[in-house]
Amino acid sequence: MNFDQLSKKFNKNGYVYIENLFSESLMDAYHEKILNHFASNSKHIHDESFLDKSDTDVIPWFPQLDGEKIFSIVEDDIRLTNLTENILGKGWRSLYSMVMFSSRSSNGQAWHQDCTSEDKCFFNLNRLIYTMDINASTGGEIVVIASSHKRGMIPPSALGKNIGDEIVISPKKGSLLLLHGNIWHKVLPINNNIRASTNYRCVPKNTPDDITDICVYRNMLYRFSDKRVLVNRD
Repeated sequence: MNFDQLSKKFNKNGYVYIENLFSESLMDAYHEKILNHFASNSKHIHDESFLDKSDTDVIPWFPQLDGEKIFSIVEDDIRLTNLTENILGKGWRSLYSMVMFSSRSSNGQAWHQDCTSEDKCFFNLNRLIYTMDINASTGGEIVVIASSHKRGMIPPSALGKNIGDEIVISPKKGSLLLLHGNIWHKVLPINNNIRASTNYRCVPKNTPDDITDICVYRNMLYRFSDKRVLVNRD
């Protein structure tokens, strides 16, 4: 794995996708944990007004906070830590791992950025791993606008649907997708299947822990800590 080359690609495009990084057996073990958890706990934590306005249909779970030590295997993988340091520099730190689960026939996620973009030095890095194949059959593919992490805030919905050349990523089981927190991205609707990914979020040195508290949607800025719409952008 050429860390320097991958880091340059990430800095240019705002994302990097790597297939076949993690073993099938480890991904199966993760997926079993995920399915078992959501079999008994699949209620949304957000209220209906947020779900409607954000057009986001994802249920989070923080497995390491629940003592699921197996989820530390990926986080401690030397290839992942070396690649992360090459991108973020020394002093970077992990925030948390978050499983993102979507039920069958759910909406996915509308266009958004995971953090605001006023200060280019402060952002989060999403390190997403996939315990199942995600493709046109399952739905739930990721769509990104390359290099949009350098273009500031995603344009409001009033400016129309076309915001750039869309790149559709269909992650395979065992793959890794790195996304800059400022990149414009969305998740397509899910078909007759569930969808799951696990996000190991981290940040560069000196970045505030609450960098992802404010999410930028095309129709609003939303703060999760107090469940408040800060700005309507319609």
